[in-house]
Parts: sequence; structure tokens; C-alpha cells
Amino acid sequence: MTDARDTVLGRIRDALALALAPTPATVVPRRYRTGRVLPDGERLALFTDRLLDYKAEVRPCTADRTAQVVADVLRDHGARRIGVPAGLDPRWLDAYDGDVSPDAADIPAPRLDALDAVVTASAAGCAETGTIFLDGSPDQGRRALSLVPDLHLCVVDLSSVEAGVPEVLARLVPERPTTLISGPSATSDIELERVEGVHGPRTLVVVIRTDV
Repeated sequence: MTDARDTVLGRIRDALALALAPTPATVVPRRYRTGRVLPDGERLALFTDRLLDYKAEVRPCTADRTAQVVADVLRDHGARRIGVPAGLDPRWLDAYDGDVSPDAADIPAPRLDALDAVVTASAAGCAETGTIFLDGSPDQGRRALSLVPDLHLCVVDLSSVEAGVPEVLARLVPERPTTLISGPSATSDIELERVEGVHGPRTLVVVIRTDV
């Protein structure tokens, strides 16, 4: 009996010693294809194609027309009350004549549901996947603001759109809370019928500023 007990205790001691011993750092090979570059025209065309495939609406424009295009989109969708992150460029709303509500951390999510739309900037985009990245910067706001309103108007600078995933990840700060958006929120019911707006905005409009 004593021998069996000693054997068990010995194995426990060995296991604990192994678990508590410092382990050498493991080097994970990162052999991703990186450094891909596409000309502006090809990058815009690919990004637009992917966004449209996801059933997003795309409005390209030059930077000096940002305010007018933003106002046109909001008018076309009947958005009379919008939410914006506190750090959004106010010039983008110069042509909009509706009610603008700056967001704050203490505004509960149910109040965000009363908004017709939200307007945000973006951190980056991926042309290959048609994905937009938000990182919680002041001009993008908290995650709830971009998820609760039924319409999300997102302004993306073409200069922030990379060709592929490794390239766009290199632009991001890993410690920031990152939201990935690939088209409007959608899922399928039990009969595989597409249902939009279940987990986020039913409508995504992407304003791509082609000269920024």
C-alpha cells in the first residue's frame, strides 16, 4: 500500500515540477504572403465588388464631397435622427439638416435603438475580403453605437484599404478593440432564408473617399 501511495505522490510531484518549470518561448512560424500592393483603381474595384456582393451600398466620392454624399445617403434612407461618435469630423455633417446626437459611454443601448442611423469613420479596410475594421478610435466610437442603429453609414478612406488580410492587420493596433464588418448583419433561418438585421445594422452604406 505504501509503495502505491509513494508512486502516486511521486507522479504528482513530477507533474507539478514539469508544470511549474519555466518553458522556453515557442517561435510560431509566420510564413504569410505579405507585402501585396494593388494600384488604387484595382483596389477600389475589388473592395467595391466584395462590398456589393455582401449586399452593402457603396458611394465613392472625393474628400471635398464627403458632407454632400453623407447628407444624400441619410436623406435617401429617411434618417432624421442620427448618432455619431464624439470624435467624428463635424464637417462631414455640414450638409445634413437632421438631428445629430453625439454618443457617450453612459447612454444605454436601448436609447441607441431610437436612432435612425449612425455615421462613423473607420480604421482600415481589406479589399480581398470586403471587410471594414473599426478600432474604437474617437471617430469610430464604441461597439454598441455601430451595432444597434438599423443603418450604419461608414466612411472609408481608400488609402486605408489594403489588398489582403496580412497587410491590413499590420495597420491595426492589437491592443485596441477591433470590430470587423463584412456587409450588413445577416443570418439564415432554419429554412436557409436570409434574414438581415438580427445581430447588427440591417443596412450598411460605405462612402469611399477615393483621394484620401
